[in-house]
Amino acid sequence: MTIEFFKYQGAGNDFVMIDYRNQNYELSSDQVAFLCHRRFGVGADGLILLKDSNDCDFEMIYYNSDGNLSSMCGNGGRCIVAFAHYLGVIHEECEFDAVDGKHKAHILKDGNIRLQMQNVGEIIDNEHQLFLNTGSPHHIEFISNVDSIDVNLEGAKIRNSQLYGKEGSNVNFVECNSKAIKMRTYERGVEAETLACGTGVTAAALAANYKGLISSTSIPVQAKGGELKVEFKKDDVNLYYDIWLSGPATLVFQGKITC
Repeated sequence: MTIEFFKYQGAGNDFVMIDYRNQNYELSSDQVAFLCHRRFGVGADGLILLKDSNDCDFEMIYYNSDGNLSSMCGNGGRCIVAFAHYLGVIHEECEFDAVDGKHKAHILKDGNIRLQMQNVGEIIDNEHQLFLNTGSPHHIEFISNVDSIDVNLEGAKIRNSQLYGKEGSNVNFVECNSKAIKMRTYERGVEAETLACGTGVTAAALAANYKGLISSTSIPVQAKGGELKVEFKKDDVNLYYDIWLSGPATLVFQGKITC
């Protein structure tokens, strides 16, 4: 089977995109894993299908690079908005369906994509580590020098620990000052460090504010692959709401591949 694909990246978080409208084939987990393989396939952190939706502009179906369906991907969400714009499905604003519900998004004048994330009503604070779900589960640890840590080693230990059971959690190591964040992420499903993680960036920004490390509600975040920004509101009822993740989303190349 020959498939037309598009390769996108958002702050180094890269995805195989497929226009799945009017398609009548199904991809197996092995085929998804092949397409994401960096030696034998296209190479990506995940694969995303753009499908028609009954009540939104489109639907996003996201697979991790291991070939399995996964939870929400923030950078993937921003990239699929850029992809939908490229295909002519949307203009500058849209709403789309994802596994965690509906998301609004805007294409900014500088070309960056601003994506609305789901509200976060609970943060579990275990003093030295926090856990919250921003569409995907995230473990947050604040450390003094994020460049010095072996993310693949330490991230795998936490991801596979009894703390999070069989499903595991994404793991984020976060260094922050009073105004900004620098972070690195170990992603489950990829089972390695990625250059950026949108839901992880969002989780880190909210956790930093929750712990009183950053008072601002607009936080720049430096991931390994580039800079993103998280904006939000908070109160005593919803905790964190009206959360927006913004940053670049770029078409890298397109082609056809047989799998």
